[in-house]
Amino acid sequence: MTLHIAFQMDPIESVDINGDSSFHLAMEAQERGYRVSTYAPDQLAYEEGRITAKMRDVTLRRVVGDHVDFGPEATVDLADTDVVWVRQDPPFDMGYITTTHLLDRVRDQTLVVNDPFWVRNAPEKLLVLDFPELTPPTTIARDIETLKAFKAKHGDIILKPLYGNGGAGVFRLTEADRNINSLHELFSGINREPLIVQKFLPAVSKGDKRVILVDGEPIGAINRVPAAGETRSNMHVGGRPEKIGLSDRDIEICNRIGPMLRERGQVFVGIDVIGDYLTEINLTSPTGLQELERFDGTKGAALIWDAIEGRLKARA
Repeated sequence: MTLHIAFQMDPIESVDINGDSSFHLAMEAQERGYRVSTYAPDQLAYEEGRITAKMRDVTLRRVVGDHVDFGPEATVDLADTDVVWVRQDPPFDMGYITTTHLLDRVRDQTLVVNDPFWVRNAPEKLLVLDFPELTPPTTIARDIETLKAFKAKHGDIILKPLYGNGGAGVFRLTEADRNINSLHELFSGINREPLIVQKFLPAVSKGDKRVILVDGEPIGAINRVPAAGETRSNMHVGGRPEKIGLSDRDIEICNRIGPMLRERGQVFVGIDVIGDYLTEINLTSPTGLQELERFDGTKGAALIWDAIEGRLKARA
C-alpha cells in the first residue's frame, strides 16, 4: 500500500528516539514506503466545512540528535490523508477533547487511530469502571467526606488526579497518614475535577505491568518496577522497565476487554495490571513498543501497521 500518514503529536524533533512509541510507529511506516507527515495539535483547524492541519513531511533516521528532516509546511485537508494518528501526550484537557471533536468530522473519510470518539468518551481511569470485577476497590469523588470514608474503610490507599498522567500527583496514604484534607485542598485549588482513590495494592513493589494490545489482542508486556522508596512505577518518574511474560490472569483480563477495544476502533492500547488487578486502560498515547521489542523481539509497530492495513482494506 502507498499511504499518506499524518501524526498529530508533540514535536518529533524533541522525542527520545530510543524510547518513544510514536517515533517507532513513524519509522515503521517510513520503512513500508508510506508518506509520513507530522503536525501539532494547535495546527488542527475547522475551515468552512473542512478539517485541515498545517503539516510537514518528515524523513526519519535512528541517529541521536539528527533523527529528522522536514519538508516545507503545507495546509492539508485531512480527508485527503489515509490515516491520522492521535499521538500527542496528555493532559486530557479541553484542548485535547476539542481535537477529538474535530477529528470526529473526518473519521468517515480517513482512518483516525485510535478512534477519537471513544478516546474522548473512555478516558484511562474511567473506562475501567465498566469492569469492576477486574479492578481494585475504587471511588471517584470531589467531596472530601466521600474520600475520607473510602480511606476509613480501606486504610492504605492511592489518591491521584482523575485526568493525571505519567505518575504526576499520585500519593500513597497509609493507614496512619493524616494528609488527605491537605491534599484535597491542594487539588481543589488547582482545578474543578474529581479525584480518584483506590485501595493500595502491595503487589506494586514487584512491578506495574504494561500489557500491550493490538486490535484487542495482547502481544506482550513489560514490567515497570518502582525505584527504591517510590510507590509510582511510571518510567517518567524513575520506574525501571524489565522483561516479563503474560500471566493467565493477564490473558483473562485481555479476553474480557479485548472485544470492546476492537469494536471501538482502539488499535493500540496499553493496559496497566498490578498483581491480579486492572488499574488503567490507556487509549490516548500508550507507550512501551520499543521496550517490548528489545526484551522479547516482538515487533509491535509492525503488528499495529498490519492491523491498520487490514482496517483500511475493510473500509475500501
